[in-house]
Amino acid sequence: MLSVSKRLRRTLLASAATLIPSVVSAQSAPFTSLPAVTVDAPAQPRTAAARKPRQTQIAPNARTAHTAPSATPAPVGAQAPNVPGALTVLTAQQALRDIQQTPGGVALVTADAWRTSTPSNTIKDILDYVPGVFAQPKWGDDTRLSIRGSSLSRNFHLRGVQLYMDGIPINTADGYGDFQEIDPTAYKYVEVFKGGNALRFGANSLGGAINFVTPTGRDPFPNGASVDMGAFGFRRLQANTGGANGPWDGFITASTQSADGFRDHSYGEATRVSGNVGYQFSPDFETRFYLNANSVRQRIPGSVSKDSALNSPTTAAASNLTGDQQRNIDTVRLANKTTIRLDNTTIDFGVFGVDRHLMHPIFQYLDYSYQDYGGFAKVTDDRTIGGYRNVFVAGVNVINGRIDNNQYVNVGGQKGALTSSSIDRSKNTSVYAENSFYVLPSVALIGGTQFLYATRNRQDRFLSDGDQSGATEFNLWSPKGGVLWNIDPTWQAYANISRSAEVPSFGESSNGPGIPTIPFTSIRPQRATTYEIGTRGRRPDLTWELTGYRANITDELQCIYSAFGNCNVTNADRTIHQGIEAGLGIAVFKGMFDAGPQPDKLWLNMAYTFNDFRFDNDATFGNNLLPGAPRHYLRAELLYKHANGFYLGPNLEWVPESYYVDSANTLKTEPYALLGLKAGVDNGGTYSGYIEARNVLDTRYIASASILNQATATSPLFEPGTGRAIYAGVKARW
Repeated sequence: MLSVSKRLRRTLLASAATLIPSVVSAQSAPFTSLPAVTVDAPAQPRTAAARKPRQTQIAPNARTAHTAPSATPAPVGAQAPNVPGALTVLTAQQALRDIQQTPGGVALVTADAWRTSTPSNTIKDILDYVPGVFAQPKWGDDTRLSIRGSSLSRNFHLRGVQLYMDGIPINTADGYGDFQEIDPTAYKYVEVFKGGNALRFGANSLGGAINFVTPTGRDPFPNGASVDMGAFGFRRLQANTGGANGPWDGFITASTQSADGFRDHSYGEATRVSGNVGYQFSPDFETRFYLNANSVRQRIPGSVSKDSALNSPTTAAASNLTGDQQRNIDTVRLANKTTIRLDNTTIDFGVFGVDRHLMHPIFQYLDYSYQDYGGFAKVTDDRTIGGYRNVFVAGVNVINGRIDNNQYVNVGGQKGALTSSSIDRSKNTSVYAENSFYVLPSVALIGGTQFLYATRNRQDRFLSDGDQSGATEFNLWSPKGGVLWNIDPTWQAYANISRSAEVPSFGESSNGPGIPTIPFTSIRPQRATTYEIGTRGRRPDLTWELTGYRANITDELQCIYSAFGNCNVTNADRTIHQGIEAGLGIAVFKGMFDAGPQPDKLWLNMAYTFNDFRFDNDATFGNNLLPGAPRHYLRAELLYKHANGFYLGPNLEWVPESYYVDSANTLKTEPYALLGLKAGVDNGGTYSGYIEARNVLDTRYIASASILNQATATSPLFEPGTGRAIYAGVKARW
């Protein structure tokens, strides 16, 4: 297995080495074929109606102002000087303009918020300051991610949030997600659409969608290299290059990293490559081809009891050692996206295919081969109708897949006898439409709907334990309506009501000693109605976001846990998820040591999440709190920032109350507060560097927890948090 990993690693790096010289040569060639393309500026007749209300000054996430440079380099995500911009990939400013048309909780986080000031080795570094998002690494790249209480009952990997890379699905066709294919060094910005606000992606889950966007050869600073290293053997080398030559452009980035890990049996290594090549047939017609490949090898230390997590946090679970438990994955993703821009209408369409091989010795040895494929099309029409601006968006998403599913007895991390085998097929087709009608230049009424048709079909090939074959079919409507008010060019208010639906995946159903057998054909889809109201804005020394929501859920997917670490899903009757999401960025003081044209600042950045998740008169659990997420979660930093790019300051992660890990509300985690400190220089120029200390007081704490229905004091549910750690890195870009 490891020899295969090494061969794939060498192949990926060789491919990168082959592509890099050609991209560099493209960058050095002059522009002669096409005039500059300005995606923001359409034809003159629609300018007044279509562009004025967009209010591009507003930032939905204070995190974008995290380490603002003192000079005036090209903004992150902007097109390179004198280079025609890409049509298929929006700049951060264009994406911000579009995301602000959403009457609900959204965020856009640019790479300068995490890339040059943190080790950026997990998704937590990206999403730390997005209110409403709870992201806690478990081991390696695996993270417990929940948005508005999604996926709380998922004790492994991800459900309830749909992940995309450049608009291409990362989740498997049956709905489960993974973080091992996410490379935080590869993206120029990340979009977060919470709940029903992800309708434009065809997403229909409670948590919404996250879209990771890679640069193109038309972005500024397409070339770069970085080195990061730090505690517990963490080390990473990353490089990227790109450029444009007339109608052609290309970009490629590659990284290789490894870490011994804080806990025993947590060593991991990964090599990741992402790239794209675009061609502009005309200033209004572009196609782009994508490649993404990953090879990851990761040991798993496992969940342990509360006592072990707090008093012996580096100790791995005994069964993980004897079974040499691992999660190893190889993936290759190919995709194409084409954009055509007409007078008032933009058309996007494309196709994708993914080949994924999972080698996963845990309680059994899971050997799964995935082939996912699909396509998408979207039409955006922005015009004036009877003197009123109207924006209409409609599209279709298709994602189908096949899993060759084989499980074996795990014999010390090797395959033993075959225990189960099946072919699992999933089909998903979603059709959506949304219309925004501006009854006033600053007020839009928004209505939309989505229809999802999905099937799940299992063909059991291992019949000695019975025939688990079966099929299900789902037809689900999810309407939404809302209002968006641009109060002034820096301030928005919004409200919406939306429906969402979540179809169960094959992984929800399992069987074995001590596990109640619930066929996947018996599991109903989870449905929710969410009410939301809020405001967001950005002014020179102030950014904010404040959103309140309530989701009334029927048939929420809940799990029954076993000592083997499996989770079998059943549908709860009724549950409630409600909360407050608050983000703030403010210059507390200015001009302390430098009162010049660009004065120094003491900048406070905060993200607070209040969660109130509970059963609603459940026959078994009454009105108990739902387990798995803290009631209060605060992330804050106070940075001194100088115009020369220097920054320094402390940060805090605080969970002031423990939370339950079982539905019976008998066992809790422990509250904690983590103090950090970082310093660095980033003036937006060629070089940047940072040093960061995390958990400087070496606090012992529980970072995340799995859940079950009824826990005991010795239930192995807890993931210890990482101890004191120091990281440092340098980056060059040009």
